[in-house]
Amino acid sequence: MSIEKFEDIIAWQKAKELTIETYKIFKNSKDFNFKSQIERAMVSVMNNIAEGFERKTNNEFKHFLYIAKGSAGEFRSMLYLAKELEYITDEKFKELFEKILVVSKIIAKFIQSLN
Repeated sequence: MSIEKFEDIIAWQKAKELTIETYKIFKNSKDFNFKSQIERAMVSVMNNIAEGFERKTNNEFKHFLYIAKGSAGEFRSMLYLAKELEYITDEKFKELFEKILVVSKIIAKFIQSLN
């Protein structure tokens, strides 16, 4: 079955859910620079999947998937900072970390399928 729209892509769906969760978690954060950076990193994951898909060529799609995967890495990095600064609990860190790892792995398999 071929994918007809980016909303059908599992990685995009999971990234969107994690983006919404991220916004909710940091909604009341007073560290505006941190809040902005972690939110932008997560938004970048879902938006690059969407933008790449809409380019309608495998090479461009792969390029944007690599960017999305990089943003997933940035999000993971920001999670470490959030935990160390005690913006999130160890439990929340583990939960979010596992979710972004799943997204990253799905993106990696998607890239492999386009090769």
